[in-house]
Amino acid sequence: MIRGYSAVVDHDAMGLGLEVIVNAELVAKDWETVRDFESRVAAMDSVVELRRMFGLPDYLIRVRVRDTAEYERWVTADLMGDPAIARLDSRMTMKVLKGSS
Repeated sequence: MIRGYSAVVDHDAMGLGLEVIVNAELVAKDWETVRDFESRVAAMDSVVELRRMFGLPDYLIRVRVRDTAEYERWVTADLMGDPAIARLDSRMTMKVLKGSS
């Protein structure tokens, strides 16, 4: 079944050339913590994908920003201060070989 159609976006042309995959682990797994964390992160403009995972990490967060300076500002201001986070681990994409836009 077709669920929809999408456009292929040129992220570099939009000034969003840096993609970072962030693994996040929460301090607690109670429903209130999970729900609130998901709401906060899903509302962030730089977050283009948010997945709750089985096992660890608890979340995979795909972020698109202009450059490393913008990423540092985002992770420091928006994510590191979140009381739900126990641990963060970032991976910067070198090159996308296959995948969605």
